[in-house]
Formats: sequence, C-alpha cells, structure tokens
Amino acid sequence: MRSILLLLLIVLTISCKKENKTETLSDYFTYEKNNNVESAGVKMIPIKTPVGEFKVWTKRFGNNPKIKILLLHGGPAMTHEYMECFETFFQREGFEFYEYDQLGSYYSDQPKDSSLWKTERFVEEVEQVRKAIGADNSNFYVLGNSWGGILAMEYALKYQQNLKGLLVSNMVASAPDYGEYADKVLSKQMKPEILAEIRSLETKKDFNNPRYMELLIPNFYHKHLCRLKEWPDGLNRASKHVNGEIYTMMQGPSEFGISGRLAKWDIKNRLHELSIPTLMIGAKYDTMDPKAMQEQSKLVQKGRFLYCPNGSHLAMWDDQEVFMKGVIQFIKDVDSNKF
Repeated sequence: MRSILLLLLIVLTISCKKENKTETLSDYFTYEKNNNVESAGVKMIPIKTPVGEFKVWTKRFGNNPKIKILLLHGGPAMTHEYMECFETFFQREGFEFYEYDQLGSYYSDQPKDSSLWKTERFVEEVEQVRKAIGADNSNFYVLGNSWGGILAMEYALKYQQNLKGLLVSNMVASAPDYGEYADKVLSKQMKPEILAEIRSLETKKDFNNPRYMELLIPNFYHKHLCRLKEWPDGLNRASKHVNGEIYTMMQGPSEFGISGRLAKWDIKNRLHELSIPTLMIGAKYDTMDPKAMQEQSKLVQKGRFLYCPNGSHLAMWDDQEVFMKGVIQFIKDVDSNKF
C-alpha cells in the first residue's frame, strides 16, 4: 500500500512539473496578434522623422517583463541577420529580446533623403522603438555591435534615464582612434605588397574594382572581422543585404578607419557621464583596439570589461562561448542588483 502511494506521489509530482513547464513556455512564447493573426513576433514599428513617417522591422523573442534587450546591428545599414546567434542563448535564459533593422536597412523602409543618415536621428529612432516595445529603466538593455555600439553609446548619453544596462560590443568611443589603430597596427600585420596594392586602389578611389574585395576578404575580413573558416549564414545574408549607399555615406568606402560622416565622431571625453551599468566588450583580433575597450570600461561610472581572447570584430561568432557567457552574466548581475 505504501509503495502504491509513493508511486502515485511521484507520478503527480512529475505531472505538475510538466504542467508548470508547459505553462511557462506558453507564457514565454505568447505574442500579440496583428489583425488576429500570429506573426511570430514580427512588427513593423512606425517611426516619425523630420521628413515623414516610416516603418522599421522588429522581431520579438519571448516574454519577460524584467529583461527586454534591443539588439543594434552594425554597418551602418547592415541587418539584424548577423545577430541571429543571440536567439539560442537568450531564449535559453528566458530573456525577452528584439532583433531590429534600423531605418534604411534591408527589412525596414529605405527612404532616399540623405538628411536622415545622422547619428542624432538614429538616436531618436531607438527611443521611439523603446516606447513601442514598452521598455523602461526597470528592464531595458541595449546591446550594440560596431556601428550599433556607436548608436548605443549615443543613445545612452541622451536617454540613460530610460536604460537599465548598456552593452557595447567591439566599438571604441573615438573614430579617429579607430583609424589610427587600423593604420598603425592592423595594416602593419599585412604583407607589404598586399597593403601597397590595397592602398593603391584606395588612392585611385577604385573601390568597385573586384580586386579590392579579393584582397580584403582573406587578408583583413577573415583575420579581423570573423575568423571562422566558414562564415555563418546570417553574416553572409547580412553582407548581401547591406545598403551600400548609407554605409559609404556614414562609414566611408575604405575599411581602414572611418572616412564618411562619422570620421570625426568622438565621445570618449563624455563617457564619464554614463552612470548606468555598462559592459564594454573587446577581442584580441578585433578591428578595434581591445585595450581601448578596457579603458572605456573604466571611464564610465559603473563599467565592466569582457575580453574575448580568440575573437575578432564579431566575437559573438568566433569566440562565442566567452562572449555569450560574459554577456549573459552581466545581464543577470544587473537584473539581480549584484553589479
């Protein structure tokens, strides 16, 4: 009799656990419907600009009122696709997060008015997205990579009162410093004859010459952008979908530093204004000086530095275990007030 009661208790316990897990998953994957239709969390958010209203593409994963993370992709004008690696890790942790194509990028509206492609305008776009997803300083985290790191820092400098945590992945706070590192450190690691040919093409402004990418891909991109032998599908798709017009206008045509509208961008002397918990992420083989990233973590009031010893500019891919572990721990520490 006692054995039967014990068996029934075990069965009931297992059933309750399964039921609770099912309820938890159901809550986590519950999204609002568009016109009574499930759309897998995809939403086109209207954005007001000085030249009209447009829409930006977002995709929500999960449901967690305590943690809402907005991913800011690089470029400018790349896409969310190369950041898809966060899907596995963040869903596993139960985080609510958003992939997002900034205005002008492939999945969002692509207006032609060049006055839109300014950092200040992008900052206001992020603020409108924040409001649309219902995030505030009790739960809102911004994670920006590369140009997305510039945007994240600029957003925080204006709207840190709306943030709970800031994560800057592989982006220094000074474009001139970035250019100097590329010129004095990264270029010196190339074979002299290869560098000379690249410089020759750049001097002639012959950036559309197929030879330019033939030289850059094996000698620069595979060493400093993403070191995986086979690039992830998401990165390949993002590369195909980049809006070259906006990218060149803001970043410039050369990969050695910034020569477009962002050429003189520098907010290093303003980092001390940031009082929110901030994670700065650097990598050994990055296009950005990892020592500069470490310094930035000390310039903000509440900083932490994450170093990826095997990573490059996309350490989220080529030093994934270190990168994701550090990012997740930072978010958990901030959420639990252990930071």
